Amino acid sequence: MFLIGTSGWQYRDWRERFYPAKLPQRGWLEHFAARFATVEVNNAFYRLPERDTFVAWRDRTPDDFCVAVKMSRYLTHIKRLREPAEPVARFLDRAGGLGDRLGPVLVQLPPNLRADPAALDATLRLFPGEVRVAVEPRHPSWWTDDVRRVLERRRAALVWADRGSRPVTPLWRTTDFGYLRLHEGRARPWPRYGRTALATWVRRLADAFGPDEPSYVYFNNDPGGAAIVDAVAFAALARRAGRPVTRTPAARPTGTVERAGTVPVTGSSRPGPAASTT
Repeated sequence: MFLIGTSGWQYRDWRERFYPAKLPQRGWLEHFAARFATVEVNNAFYRLPERDTFVAWRDRTPDDFCVAVKMSRYLTHIKRLREPAEPVARFLDRAGGLGDRLGPVLVQLPPNLRADPAALDATLRLFPGEVRVAVEPRHPSWWTDDVRRVLERRRAALVWADRGSRPVTPLWRTTDFGYLRLHEGRARPWPRYGRTALATWVRRLADAFGPDEPSYVYFNNDPGGAAIVDAVAFAALARRAGRPVTRTPAARPTGTVERAGTVPVTGSSRPGPAASTT
Protein backbone atom coordinates (compact mmCIF):
# COMPACT_ATOMS: atom_id res chain seq x y z
CA MET A 1 0.00 0.00 0.00
CA PHE A 2 1.29 3.43 -0.94
CA LEU A 3 0.28 6.12 1.55
CA ILE A 4 0.76 9.38 -0.34
CA GLY A 5 0.72 12.89 1.11
CA THR A 6 2.66 16.11 1.48
CA SER A 7 5.03 17.55 4.06
CA GLY A 8 2.59 19.91 5.75
CA TRP A 9 -0.69 21.46 4.72
CA GLN A 10 -0.45 25.12 5.78
CA TYR A 11 0.98 26.93 2.76
CA ARG A 12 -0.51 30.27 1.78
CA ASP A 13 0.31 29.84 -1.90
CA TRP A 14 -1.92 26.75 -1.98
CA ARG A 15 -4.94 29.01 -1.66
CA GLU A 16 -6.84 28.93 -4.97
CA ARG A 17 -4.52 26.15 -6.14
CA PHE A 18 -5.80 23.62 -3.61
CA TYR A 19 -7.82 25.47 -1.00
CA PRO A 20 -10.90 27.42 -2.10
CA ALA A 21 -10.32 31.17 -1.95
CA LYS A 22 -12.99 31.73 0.69
CA LEU A 23 -12.14 28.76 2.90
CA PRO A 24 -10.77 30.06 6.25
CA GLN A 25 -7.36 28.70 7.21
CA ARG A 26 -8.89 27.05 10.27
CA GLY A 27 -10.69 24.69 7.88
CA TRP A 28 -7.67 23.70 5.83
CA LEU A 29 -6.86 20.52 7.76
CA GLU A 30 -10.36 19.13 7.21
CA HIS A 31 -10.17 20.02 3.51
CA PHE A 32 -6.77 18.34 3.21
CA ALA A 33 -7.78 15.21 5.13
CA ALA A 34 -10.82 14.70 2.92
CA ARG A 35 -8.52 14.50 -0.12
CA PHE A 36 -5.40 12.83 1.31
CA ALA A 37 -5.14 10.04 3.88
CA THR A 38 -1.80 11.12 5.34
CA VAL A 39 0.38 14.15 6.02
CA GLU A 40 3.88 14.68 7.36
CA VAL A 41 4.05 17.36 10.08
CA ASN A 42 7.31 19.30 10.01
CA ASN A 43 6.51 22.16 12.40
CA ALA A 44 7.00 19.79 15.36
CA PHE A 45 10.70 19.88 14.46
CA TYR A 46 10.92 23.63 15.14
CA ARG A 47 8.53 23.81 18.07
CA LEU A 48 6.96 20.71 19.54
CA PRO A 49 3.22 21.35 19.94
CA GLU A 50 1.45 20.69 23.20
CA ARG A 51 -0.44 17.42 23.54
CA ASP A 52 -3.75 19.27 23.16
CA THR A 53 -2.77 20.27 19.62
CA PHE A 54 -2.16 16.67 18.64
CA VAL A 55 -5.47 15.67 20.24
CA ALA A 56 -7.24 18.37 18.21
CA TRP A 57 -5.68 17.08 14.98
CA ARG A 58 -6.97 13.64 15.81
CA ASP A 59 -10.46 14.95 16.46
CA ARG A 60 -10.52 16.92 13.20
CA THR A 61 -9.46 14.10 10.86
CA PRO A 62 -11.14 10.91 9.58
CA ASP A 63 -10.61 7.53 11.19
CA ASP A 64 -8.31 6.39 8.37
CA PHE A 65 -6.06 9.47 8.49
CA CYS A 66 -2.39 9.09 9.41
CA VAL A 67 0.03 11.77 10.65
CA ALA A 68 3.78 11.28 10.37
CA VAL A 69 5.53 13.60 12.84
CA LYS A 70 9.04 14.98 12.59
CA MET A 71 11.07 14.62 15.78
CA SER A 72 11.94 17.83 17.63
CA ARG A 73 15.28 19.39 16.69
CA TYR A 74 16.09 19.53 20.40
CA LEU A 75 17.06 15.86 20.18
CA THR A 76 18.58 15.79 16.71
CA HIS A 77 20.18 19.19 16.21
CA ILE A 78 20.78 20.56 19.73
CA LYS A 79 21.47 17.41 21.75
CA ARG A 80 22.73 15.64 18.59
CA LEU A 81 21.38 12.31 19.88
CA ARG A 82 23.07 12.66 23.27
CA GLU A 83 20.98 11.93 26.40
CA PRO A 84 17.93 10.99 24.33
CA ALA A 85 15.66 9.64 27.10
CA GLU A 86 13.96 12.89 28.12
CA PRO A 87 13.47 14.33 24.60
CA VAL A 88 12.05 11.06 23.30
CA ALA A 89 9.72 10.65 26.29
CA ARG A 90 8.43 14.22 25.96
CA PHE A 91 7.89 13.80 22.24
CA LEU A 92 6.00 10.53 22.66
CA ASP A 93 3.83 11.96 25.44
CA ARG A 94 2.74 14.88 23.27
CA ALA A 95 2.50 13.15 19.89
CA GLY A 96 0.63 10.33 21.63
CA GLY A 97 -2.34 12.67 21.64
CA LEU A 98 -2.86 11.57 18.03
CA GLY A 99 -3.83 8.11 19.26
CA ASP A 100 -4.45 5.81 16.31
CA ARG A 101 -3.73 8.66 13.88
CA LEU A 102 -0.02 8.59 14.75
CA GLY A 103 2.06 7.35 11.84
CA PRO A 104 5.84 7.06 11.61
CA VAL A 105 8.13 9.34 13.60
CA LEU A 106 10.64 11.02 11.30
CA VAL A 107 14.11 11.43 12.84
CA GLN A 108 16.02 13.74 10.50
CA LEU A 109 19.68 14.19 11.42
CA PRO A 110 21.77 17.33 10.79
CA PRO A 111 23.85 17.36 7.60
CA ASN A 112 27.00 17.92 9.66
CA LEU A 113 26.37 15.11 12.15
CA ARG A 114 28.78 12.28 11.44
CA ALA A 115 27.83 8.67 11.94
CA ASP A 116 27.43 7.46 15.51
CA PRO A 117 25.79 4.02 15.41
CA ALA A 118 25.86 3.66 19.20
CA ALA A 119 24.03 6.96 19.74
CA LEU A 120 21.48 6.05 17.09
CA ASP A 121 20.91 2.67 18.70
CA ALA A 122 20.48 4.23 22.14
CA THR A 123 17.87 6.60 20.69
CA LEU A 124 15.90 4.04 18.71
CA ARG A 125 15.63 1.57 21.60
CA LEU A 126 13.58 4.17 23.51
CA PHE A 127 10.68 3.95 21.06
CA PRO A 128 8.02 1.34 21.85
CA GLY A 129 7.64 -1.45 19.35
CA GLU A 130 4.28 -0.23 18.07
CA VAL A 131 5.70 3.14 16.98
CA ARG A 132 7.26 3.17 13.53
CA VAL A 133 10.43 5.23 13.21
CA ALA A 134 12.07 6.46 10.00
CA VAL A 135 15.61 7.86 10.11
CA GLU A 136 16.98 10.39 7.60
CA PRO A 137 20.77 10.78 8.00
CA ARG A 138 22.33 13.46 5.81
CA HIS A 139 26.08 12.95 6.22
CA PRO A 140 27.69 10.32 3.95
CA SER A 141 29.54 8.73 6.88
CA TRP A 142 26.25 7.03 7.86
CA TRP A 143 26.25 4.71 4.86
CA THR A 144 27.95 1.77 6.59
CA ASP A 145 27.06 -1.80 7.48
CA ASP A 146 27.12 -0.92 11.18
CA VAL A 147 24.42 1.72 10.71
CA ARG A 148 22.35 -0.58 8.56
CA ARG A 149 22.48 -3.28 11.23
CA VAL A 150 21.28 -0.81 13.88
CA LEU A 151 18.29 0.14 11.74
CA GLU A 152 17.47 -3.49 11.05
CA ARG A 153 17.80 -4.51 14.70
CA ARG A 154 15.53 -1.66 15.85
CA ARG A 155 13.10 -2.17 12.93
CA ALA A 156 13.53 1.43 11.84
CA ALA A 157 13.26 2.49 8.20
CA LEU A 158 16.02 4.29 6.39
CA VAL A 159 14.37 7.27 4.73
CA TRP A 160 14.82 7.22 0.99
CA ALA A 161 15.36 10.84 -0.01
CA ASP A 162 15.35 12.50 -3.42
CA ARG A 163 16.77 15.84 -4.46
CA GLY A 164 17.07 16.91 -8.06
CA SER A 165 15.15 13.79 -9.16
CA ARG A 166 17.98 11.59 -7.87
CA PRO A 167 18.43 9.47 -4.73
CA VAL A 168 20.65 11.08 -2.11
CA THR A 169 20.57 8.04 0.18
CA PRO A 170 21.23 4.32 -0.28
CA LEU A 171 18.10 2.36 -1.14
CA TRP A 172 18.32 0.01 1.82
CA ARG A 173 15.32 -1.96 2.99
CA THR A 174 15.79 -2.16 6.76
CA THR A 175 12.29 -3.07 7.99
CA ASP A 176 8.79 -3.92 6.80
CA PHE A 177 7.75 -0.42 5.69
CA GLY A 178 9.16 2.18 3.34
CA TYR A 179 9.47 5.95 3.74
CA LEU A 180 10.23 8.23 0.79
CA ARG A 181 10.71 12.02 0.92
CA LEU A 182 10.81 13.97 -2.34
CA HIS A 183 12.45 17.33 -1.72
CA GLU A 184 12.92 18.89 -5.17
CA GLY A 185 12.42 17.80 -8.75
CA ARG A 186 14.01 19.04 -11.97
CA ALA A 187 10.90 19.56 -14.07
CA ARG A 188 9.31 22.80 -15.17
CA PRO A 189 8.10 24.80 -13.32
CA TRP A 190 10.54 24.34 -10.43
CA PRO A 191 10.39 22.38 -8.10
CA ARG A 192 8.15 19.94 -9.95
CA TYR A 193 8.95 16.30 -10.72
CA GLY A 194 8.73 14.87 -14.21
CA ARG A 195 6.83 11.73 -15.10
CA THR A 196 9.96 9.63 -15.62
CA ALA A 197 11.35 10.47 -12.17
CA LEU A 198 8.03 9.67 -10.47
CA ALA A 199 7.62 6.38 -12.37
CA THR A 200 11.15 5.37 -11.35
CA TRP A 201 10.33 5.91 -7.67
CA VAL A 202 7.12 3.89 -8.03
CA ARG A 203 9.15 1.03 -9.44
CA ARG A 204 11.82 1.23 -6.73
CA LEU A 205 9.26 1.07 -3.95
CA ALA A 206 7.30 -1.70 -5.66
CA ASP A 207 10.47 -3.76 -6.09
CA ALA A 208 11.45 -3.38 -2.42
CA PHE A 209 8.12 -3.67 -0.62
CA GLY A 210 5.17 -5.98 -1.11
CA PRO A 211 1.62 -4.71 -1.78
CA ASP A 212 0.65 -5.45 1.83
CA GLU A 213 3.58 -3.49 3.25
CA PRO A 214 3.07 0.25 3.76
CA SER A 215 5.23 2.72 1.86
CA TYR A 216 4.85 6.31 3.07
CA VAL A 217 5.51 8.87 0.32
CA TYR A 218 5.68 12.59 1.15
CA PHE A 219 6.27 15.43 -1.28
CA ASN A 220 8.23 18.24 0.33
CA ASN A 221 8.41 20.45 -2.79
CA ASP A 222 5.59 22.71 -1.61
CA PRO A 223 6.23 26.01 -3.54
CA GLY A 224 3.47 26.82 -6.01
CA GLY A 225 1.48 23.74 -5.08
CA ALA A 226 4.02 21.45 -6.80
CA ALA A 227 3.70 18.88 -4.01
CA ILE A 228 -0.05 18.53 -4.57
CA VAL A 229 0.22 18.07 -8.34
CA ASP A 230 3.13 15.64 -8.05
CA ALA A 231 1.35 13.58 -5.38
CA VAL A 232 -1.63 13.20 -7.71
CA ALA A 233 0.61 12.20 -10.61
CA PHE A 234 2.57 9.72 -8.44
CA ALA A 235 -0.67 8.10 -7.27
CA ALA A 236 -1.90 7.69 -10.84
CA LEU A 237 1.37 6.00 -11.85
CA ALA A 238 1.24 3.71 -8.80
CA ARG A 239 -2.32 2.65 -9.59
CA ARG A 240 -1.33 1.99 -13.18
CA ALA A 241 1.44 -0.26 -11.86
CA GLY A 242 -1.18 -2.24 -9.93
CA ARG A 243 -0.35 -0.92 -6.46
CA PRO A 244 -3.03 -0.03 -3.91
CA VAL A 245 -2.92 3.70 -3.10
CA THR A 246 -4.59 5.88 -0.50
CA ARG A 247 -6.88 8.67 -1.68
CA THR A 248 -5.56 11.68 -3.55
CA PRO A 249 -7.41 14.62 -5.16
CA ALA A 250 -8.80 14.13 -8.63
CA ALA A 251 -6.74 15.79 -11.37
CA ARG A 252 -8.76 17.98 -13.73
CA PRO A 253 -8.60 17.31 -17.47
CA THR A 254 -6.35 20.35 -17.92
CA GLY A 255 -3.91 19.05 -15.34
CA THR A 256 -5.18 21.34 -12.58
CA VAL A 257 -5.99 20.28 -9.06
CA GLU A 258 -9.12 21.45 -7.25
CA ARG A 259 -10.07 23.63 -10.25
CA ALA A 260 -8.03 26.67 -9.36
CA GLY A 261 -4.54 25.22 -9.85
CA THR A 262 -2.63 26.15 -12.97
CA VAL A 263 0.39 23.86 -12.76
CA PRO A 264 0.44 21.15 -15.47
CA VAL A 265 0.74 17.53 -14.37
CA THR A 266 3.61 16.68 -16.70
CA GLY A 267 6.88 18.55 -16.78
CA SER A 268 10.04 18.72 -18.82
CA SER A 269 13.45 18.28 -17.27
CA ARG A 270 15.04 21.49 -16.10
CA PRO A 271 16.99 22.28 -12.92
CA GLY A 272 15.74 25.00 -10.61
CA PRO A 273 17.00 26.90 -7.58
CA ALA A 274 18.25 25.03 -4.56
CA ALA A 275 15.49 23.69 -2.32
CA SER A 276 15.16 24.16 1.42
CA THR A 277 16.79 21.78 3.88
CA THR A 278 13.57 20.55 5.47
